[in-house]
Amino acid sequence: MVKLAKKVGNPRLATLASQVKLDAFTKVKQAIDNMVTQLLKEKEDEIKHKDFCTDEFNTNQLQTEKKERKKEDLLAKVEDLELTIKTLSDNLDSLKAEIAEMQVQMKRAGEDREKENKDFQQTVADQRASQKLLQSALNVLKGFYEKKGVFLQKQEPAGPPPPPGFKEYKKNSAAGGVMGMIQQIINDAKAMEAEAIRAEEDAQKAYEGFVKETNASVETKNKDIANKSEEKAKAEGDLVQANEEKEATLLELEQLSNYNAELHQSCDFIMKNFEIRQTARDEEVEALKQAKAILSGADFEALLQA
Repeated sequence: MVKLAKKVGNPRLATLASQVKLDAFTKVKQAIDNMVTQLLKEKEDEIKHKDFCTDEFNTNQLQTEKKERKKEDLLAKVEDLELTIKTLSDNLDSLKAEIAEMQVQMKRAGEDREKENKDFQQTVADQRASQKLLQSALNVLKGFYEKKGVFLQKQEPAGPPPPPGFKEYKKNSAAGGVMGMIQQIINDAKAMEAEAIRAEEDAQKAYEGFVKETNASVETKNKDIANKSEEKAKAEGDLVQANEEKEATLLELEQLSNYNAELHQSCDFIMKNFEIRQTARDEEVEALKQAKAILSGADFEALLQA
């Protein structure tokens, strides 16, 4: 078109040719500007992406470490609570077994006491019956042998003299010894009765003391059972809560791990190649700017004359 304008000598045609040249450079420079703008935007976006990845990796690591510590604390707490519950359960079983054994021992002691009391009553009844019987016998003997002066006066034959071949009747001189023996038996029976009464009283006191002590021990153990049952119930409640917190923490750790994997998929390439890509963009932008500068400083009149 430039050659044609010269040939025909038409200035308008020359102006048009020059405008075409200028328009062509303007579009190229605009295209360069657009490319530079796009590259700078990509560079800025990539910087933001890298900063985002760095922040998210750091946050993810800190949260993961925090949750790991919490998980370890909860695992230790769960283990401690389980041991506490087991210990309390064993203690409760032991206390209940001890109470049951004491109740058995108290029942046996009651049965033994009842048997001893029956034996005591029989012994006393026997001794009193013996005393009564012996006392009656003794009274009869005394009534016969202890008449006035019977042992002080010389014994005389009772009745007429016996015929030849028969001995003369006289009161038995050994009667005093027999009565003494009976009296001694009566005394022994009284002593045995008194001893039985004392033994019964001692046995009853011992039994009552045993029952009182056992009941006090049972009451103490029942209180201990109530306290330990309350402790166990609280520990079981705490264990449920600790397990729930543990499961929630494990879920959070899983979510953090999954997010970390997503971050690696999204960020690893950028983080690894960031400097290379940024340098390449900078070099490309610089080359485009140099090209635009060349185009901007071109002598269009010289080009039109070429």
